[in-house]
Amino acid sequence: MKLNEYDYYLPQGFIAQKPMNPRDHSRLMVLNRLKKNIEHRIFKDLPEFLQEGDVLVLNNTKVFPSRLYGVKEQTMGKVEVLLVKLMGDDCWEALIRPGKRVHVGTGLIFSDELHGMIQKINIEKGLYTIKFTYNGNFKEILRKIGQMPTPPYIKKKLERKEDYQTVYSENEGSIAAPTAGFHFTKSLIEKIKSKGIEIIFIMLHVGRGTFEPIRVDKLEEHKMGMEYYYISPSSAKKINMARLEKRRIISVGTTTTRTLETAFQRETKSIQSGAGWSDIFVYPGYHFNAIDVLITNFHLPKSTPLLMAAAFAGKDFILDSYREAIDKEYRFYSFGDAMIII
Repeated sequence: MKLNEYDYYLPQGFIAQKPMNPRDHSRLMVLNRLKKNIEHRIFKDLPEFLQEGDVLVLNNTKVFPSRLYGVKEQTMGKVEVLLVKLMGDDCWEALIRPGKRVHVGTGLIFSDELHGMIQKINIEKGLYTIKFTYNGNFKEILRKIGQMPTPPYIKKKLERKEDYQTVYSENEGSIAAPTAGFHFTKSLIEKIKSKGIEIIFIMLHVGRGTFEPIRVDKLEEHKMGMEYYYISPSSAKKINMARLEKRRIISVGTTTTRTLETAFQRETKSIQSGAGWSDIFVYPGYHFNAIDVLITNFHLPKSTPLLMAAAFAGKDFILDSYREAIDKEYRFYSFGDAMIII
């Protein structure tokens, strides 16, 4: 299966630069897989497409301010660092720009309180291991000087850090937001609950695996990076009960979907609770075990989230829907509009 089959052209100006206000006033494209039809609505209309007994599953991870700006100690040349993974002992794997101008032993200065030293370079993966030294509490320093890791296609500076969080974010640890959840407001969540729909939270810390580009032509050769997830025993029990009772599992976002599909045990045909690492790559041909409906955004060409949406909706149907979204001038990517695939 070729990656180029999942490319499309997005004209300039379609990439949303800031969140919709109110959030639930973003547009909602409704895709019906059985009827193969498309409907155009507003996200606040979502309860109309849900029914009593449905289970809505959301990822309550919280983004931490993982982007740091600093200088090289010896030359004062500027560097941008994106923390990717805590390795222990105050060491982090990170992405660095410009990366070609740092080497093992390069000292980095981010503030009077926070310094770093390059310990190791993985050229193949483009990752740098940084050993940090600091005065005070590391997390508090990050909250003070760190920036939210918005994607490079968002050129506008965030007015507020919370704009790059879901309203239900709770467990800090992601370097990118589960953006399908951006459209929910607290009042919409209450309206959904009042309709007899159960809301369940699980967690996957979004890491490099979700947004790392696919660099191979054959999809079968792509390897997803591992991302940490956790499903509580009570959440697993509720989801499994709903499945036994033939109630729909509605997954909000590709990260939620990957978590559920990873935790699904084929032997018992149930969701396993607990912590683990997900590296599942979902692309067309995949058989979904854990979800019945998917809520997601409009994704980058040739990206893993787009491939998951294509696996769920069908390749031709999803690409047709993207063309229609462009014709109808939908907003794309992280702060863009949403679709529900029924």
